[in-house]
Amino acid sequence: MTAAPTLRLSEIFLSLQGESTRAGLPTVFVRLTGCPLRCDWCDTEHAFSGGETLPLAVILDRIAAYDCPTVCVTGGEPLAQPNCLPLLTALCDAGYSVSLETSGALAIDAVDQRVSRIVDLKAPGSGESARNRWENLDCLRPTDEIKIVLASRADYEWAKSALGERRLADKCAVLFSPVGDRLPPAQLAEWILQDRLPVRFQLQLHKILWGNERGR
Repeated sequence: MTAAPTLRLSEIFLSLQGESTRAGLPTVFVRLTGCPLRCDWCDTEHAFSGGETLPLAVILDRIAAYDCPTVCVTGGEPLAQPNCLPLLTALCDAGYSVSLETSGALAIDAVDQRVSRIVDLKAPGSGESARNRWENLDCLRPTDEIKIVLASRADYEWAKSALGERRLADKCAVLFSPVGDRLPPAQLAEWILQDRLPVRFQLQLHKILWGNERGR
């Protein structure tokens, strides 16, 4: 008999979506444990280890208890756990509107097509730009999104070049975000306006509301 799938879970909580084109929507966040990357500006280091191993059915029950139609699976890097894939499919089968936040360092082609995949391209300031899996761009659909977090003017120029050379905005929505303590948000907004970039500027709404409070 095949063993029931399990996942290493860091936390589940209800909050407002703070990023992506879904910003502001009440959302259940499912944060899986573990990540193969170590971005210089990472704000979820608590998800690198720890957590609890739970059967998929238990996780689904915990999500259902929040009575919220929108779910975001995140990390860490959720795709580092193979059983993230059956979790995503089970959520879609249950009728949730599902998004996945992924670093872009792992393949996304096996993710259920009903999921909105939010792919985080790593700029040089992250220290992990060499891990970008550019093949993922060929898998993107209009329902997916590309997020690029920027820490400096050099990061911005890198992102602007990728935007043009790889025609990112033709694939799906593209979002530029500043690293809060390194790049003033107004400065990034000015650069985007000056260059007339076809991107969406975003701030982390949850941090504006609650700071670095966990589980919000």
